Amino acid sequence: MVYFSATDKGRFGIFMNKKLLFGIVLGIVLIYFSVRGINFDQTLSDMKKIDLGYAALSLFFIVLMQALRSYRWGVILQPMETISQFTLFAVTSVGFLAIAAIPARIGELARPYLIAKKSAIKMSAALGTVVVERVLDSLSVLTITVAVLIMQDLPPWMVKSGILFFILTLLMIACMIGLIWRREAAVKLIDGILRRLPGKLSQKVNPVIHHFIDGFQVVTDVRRLLYLLFLSAAVWLTDVAAIYTLLSAFGFGLPVLAAFVVMVILIAGIAIPTAPGFIGNWHYACILGLSLFGIAKPEALSFALVYHFLSMIVLIVLGVAFLPFNKFSITDMTKQMNKDR
Repeated sequence: MVYFSATDKGRFGIFMNKKLLFGIVLGIVLIYFSVRGINFDQTLSDMKKIDLGYAALSLFFIVLMQALRSYRWGVILQPMETISQFTLFAVTSVGFLAIAAIPARIGELARPYLIAKKSAIKMSAALGTVVVERVLDSLSVLTITVAVLIMQDLPPWMVKSGILFFILTLLMIACMIGLIWRREAAVKLIDGILRRLPGKLSQKVNPVIHHFIDGFQVVTDVRRLLYLLFLSAAVWLTDVAAIYTLLSAFGFGLPVLAAFVVMVILIAGIAIPTAPGFIGNWHYACILGLSLFGIAKPEALSFALVYHFLSMIVLIVLGVAFLPFNKFSITDMTKQMNKDR
């Protein structure tokens, strides 16, 4: 059994604390930029005019997106073990609550930890499937971004960011394929790098690497991979539907293209580690996206507040409902990683 020394745990704790501090400070900065110069009376007035029917439809799409996410994760996990959809939905609900509640995206470890407790899948292997999810999401969003670039004249910074993410995604896909098809050679190479590091880190990480690579198995099944790409497109088109119906609830009269643009910028915004609940980066990203379509800052902030509230209420209600049966802590998650062999 591998284990981390007290020194390693201390370093890990310092690293996490730095990420937490950075996330909270950045969140505060983005909140400031989001509310600077805002006429709050106008923002409240815009929120009172919302069409509740469209808002309820947007809420439905947000819940549907969560269900699609859990189903897709089950398809990724199937090469290792078939898990019931109810368990997947419950773990996904608690996992996404953890991502929103714990700063700096440390909550990403919650789903792999919980699914490892309820199956024979190692936590490090489950973590590998989360990486596959992120790559699939990147491919879907980048495809959408290309379509948006063709139809909408976007700022140079967004075009450059899209190109950068596209290159990074291709590199991640190449790495996953290389790790699967040349596992022994890849692990040997990683071992050689780790041996240069101080302590016995190589011995501790080597077993985890093997299990982590197990999570990439799905990319070798072309038929399953194509199905996953279809599901990923469905996930993000559902997100577009949620945004568009909420834009309609505010009576902005914007085209569907606006929902695509807001979604792409919002995804980039919440990828940045910030305060709990994506407070600050969520609102700033929405304001930035809607400004491209001439929506005034007070109106854009009112949209951001409502969209954030609906999204968070879904995460909180579903997460809290399943939390008593899926408890976890940061300490538990690190201990589980130590047990992987």
